[in-house]
Amino acid sequence: MNVSVVLFTSDLRLHDHPPLCAALEGGREVVPLFVRDRAVDDAGFAAANRLAFLADCLRDLDAGLRQRGGRLVVRSGELIREVCRVAAEAGADEVHLAADVSAYAQRREDRLRRALESGGVRLHVHDAVTTVVAPGTVTPSGSDHFAVFTPYYRRWAERRVRDLLGAPRSVRVPEGVGSQEPPSYKGVSEGLAPGGETEGRRRLAAWLRHGVSAYEDRHDDLAGDATSRLSPHLHFGTLSPVEVVHRARAVGGPGAEAFVRQLAWRDFHRQLLAARPDASVADYRPRYDRWRTERTARADIEAWREGRTGYPVVDAAMRQLLHEGWMHNRGRLLTASFLTKTLYVDWRIGARHFLDLLVDGDVANNQLNWQWVAGTGTDTRPNRVLNPVTQARRYDPDGAYVRRWVPELGGIEGPAVHEPWKLPGPDRAAIDYPDPLVGLPEGLARFKRARSYG
Repeated sequence: MNVSVVLFTSDLRLHDHPPLCAALEGGREVVPLFVRDRAVDDAGFAAANRLAFLADCLRDLDAGLRQRGGRLVVRSGELIREVCRVAAEAGADEVHLAADVSAYAQRREDRLRRALESGGVRLHVHDAVTTVVAPGTVTPSGSDHFAVFTPYYRRWAERRVRDLLGAPRSVRVPEGVGSQEPPSYKGVSEGLAPGGETEGRRRLAAWLRHGVSAYEDRHDDLAGDATSRLSPHLHFGTLSPVEVVHRARAVGGPGAEAFVRQLAWRDFHRQLLAARPDASVADYRPRYDRWRTERTARADIEAWREGRTGYPVVDAAMRQLLHEGWMHNRGRLLTASFLTKTLYVDWRIGARHFLDLLVDGDVANNQLNWQWVAGTGTDTRPNRVLNPVTQARRYDPDGAYVRRWVPELGGIEGPAVHEPWKLPGPDRAAIDYPDPLVGLPEGLARFKRARSYG
């Protein structure tokens, strides 16, 4: 009996899983393998919230495999060594893996291929597992990637999306391959949502029934919380982005297409990072900024992290992040704009904080969205500044979102909650809430002075 190994990374599901389906062809035995890669910890990407969500995902994946007669093999250590060791123990002649785009993932794939081939084992890397359209599939004339989203989206939307694959009915795992118990971790955010394919599919079904049709009109409604909250499941691959697109388009309508557009943004960032791996740490389009740093703006940065900037909508979003390990999409834009444009702090500081807490934090979306807001990425208006008061009045008109997350302002009715510094003296003195770190005109003037315009 021929044996295959399927190395699970950010594709922790059984439905629509091309590597697993390919590995099972011809009645092969399969070793479903997850390696807790020590190098990921050493690189600082093993945030507590993501580890807790990951533990849920692995337990659910193991349960799904056991229902089909199999099991998940879990190892920890140096990934290349553990994959080669498992392949030898199982007598495997091939390993299947989903493609990834980060510089680390690409280096790891190259090293794994060389190590396996030296032992006579083939590595098969599968595209369109963690993306809808594989990076490099859609390119403009004269370049290896799109640098602007709109033309990318037009080409992306024209591509035929591959057919869905069903979950396997049975998985036979060879005897004699040792495994550790799936790990257990505790997140740092009290309101962290549960992970796993079962939960992801439940959320997707509920979203398609009750939420997606209104997405175009309500996705920026801060208090309404009218987004899918599927991003952690897409990050860990407990949901297939291909399946999400197919099922959303089956619902149809403007809301579904607006939602699908967000999945195109996800692919857009991946094709950009695949072409420019250094964009995870370096400006994609340098503006020659003289950013403030931890050394020169420590107090402001700490106030931003803690949700004590004096701007209620910014503080509400930052406190949501601390409590849930997640933040509303409009809140992400506002808090990033405030840090980079109003406080003029290096975007990398904000991106690092988000990666420390976000359960859906990944290098492509997080770093490139931060660069988009900071004006060093793909935004065609790099000097735009989002006014937190104007934005709050537009997307939280009666202040419900602010009152939910900033309880010390709970007694202020209506939109006045967005500008507590304007309250009469005695009312203002009675509230334990800080004054703004900086006036908006002053912050804007500093940004304009500091940024080079060419």
